[in-house]
Amino acid sequence: MADFEPWNENRARAIIAAETSRPGAALPILHAMQAAFGCIPPAAEPLVAAALNITRAEMHGIVTFYHEFRRTPPGRHVLHVCRAEACQSVGGEAVAAHLRAALDVEWHETTRDGAVTLEPVFCLGLCACGPSALLDGQPIGRLDAARVDRMLETLT
Repeated sequence: MADFEPWNENRARAIIAAETSRPGAALPILHAMQAAFGCIPPAAEPLVAAALNITRAEMHGIVTFYHEFRRTPPGRHVLHVCRAEACQSVGGEAVAAHLRAALDVEWHETTRDGAVTLEPVFCLGLCACGPSALLDGQPIGRLDAARVDRMLETLT
């Protein structure tokens, strides 16, 4: 569970300055922004675009192309659920449906209480123990409805 800073333009400018000299600086800057603020706030896009001498449209395209970047801060916990074929072949679709119903959210949404953000991911490399997921970066394998329910009971 991460603790994020509130949006701060001066902090964003410091992040940009620290990463601008790197080759292909856009992604390192955006990853650092998301690590700091929990998302890529819309106000960050023009700052990054200006620093990299690209258009705001190009920056927006980068942010929205990569599924890992969020536009709003996540919940207290982030649950990435594998959607790849190997997990689907061993019950992943049923697990995903159970999770969406139990949390009352769709993909990329956060529960009303702010506890869990549900994100799809396409292969975690845990194919031998699917269906699998990452909860706050920790791998979980061999998911089924009962294991999902026990896991969700621990999240606040």
